[in-house]
Amino acid sequence: MAKLEALGKRAKISQAQQYVILAVLATAILLGVAISLVLHFINKISFNASVIAKEEKSIVEYSDAIRDIGICAKPKGAIYTDTELAACNPDSVEVSTIPGTLRANILENMASNMALNSVPKESTFECLNSSTGKNYTYKELMDKYNSAKTSSELVAASNLIQSCSALRVIPDALPAYRNEEALLSSLNKIFLISGWEPDSLSPSGTSGAASFGNNLYEISVRLAVEANTATTVTFLDNIERSIREFNITRATIEWGSNDTLILNAQATAYYTTPTTIEETTNTIEPTGAKK
Repeated sequence: MAKLEALGKRAKISQAQQYVILAVLATAILLGVAISLVLHFINKISFNASVIAKEEKSIVEYSDAIRDIGICAKPKGAIYTDTELAACNPDSVEVSTIPGTLRANILENMASNMALNSVPKESTFECLNSSTGKNYTYKELMDKYNSAKTSSELVAASNLIQSCSALRVIPDALPAYRNEEALLSSLNKIFLISGWEPDSLSPSGTSGAASFGNNLYEISVRLAVEANTATTVTFLDNIERSIREFNITRATIEWGSNDTLILNAQATAYYTTPTTIEETTNTIEPTGAKK
């Protein structure tokens, strides 16, 4: 009888141990699942937070670019709202609403620059003020710009400022694209005002890459003059005074027949490519993602 009671107690203890082990095992499984879910949600929250932070940074940078360039009037808050962007029309933005921007500095400072405006210019029909019969002054150009009532009038006034103010000198000094015909035309004019008519003009056939940085490119040209000393010196002086840079890299000068001076030179002119704002793409991956 005592044996049977002992065996019964052992059986109950063994069964209780099994229940305890099963309970511990189930608890461990549930704890593991809970920890996994917690880590999953933490990673998901961290990933979403990173996406939101990058999105907010992009919005701020996009808004700063619009404001700094002067595409739209300044926003009421720190960034442009969807409503402000939808209502923005770059062709109808007045300079008074975008102080300190790139656009305002170009129109207010560069367009009125006396040093640039001192460069001689040929009169064109579009730059003649019909009221005075003379070229538009900077004040007259800005009066037309500020008094524009419609977008088309504002665009017309902007084009007039580009063509008839000091801004016209900038593309002459450093063109925004490679144009060999315009380069040779400028060079031919320098020859003619120097009193020498060249037999022919052509590029040297070599052109450099953007070796100077900042999108600056070069075009090589050959120069040849065979004239009296005064004409040759005048040509060199006009080359030096040209608003467009001609950098003489190699030259030979020798006496010719009938007291002429023969000049053969290799020169480099420059142009730049347009600068644009490039859009970039950022890829954000969750922690532990396979690559």
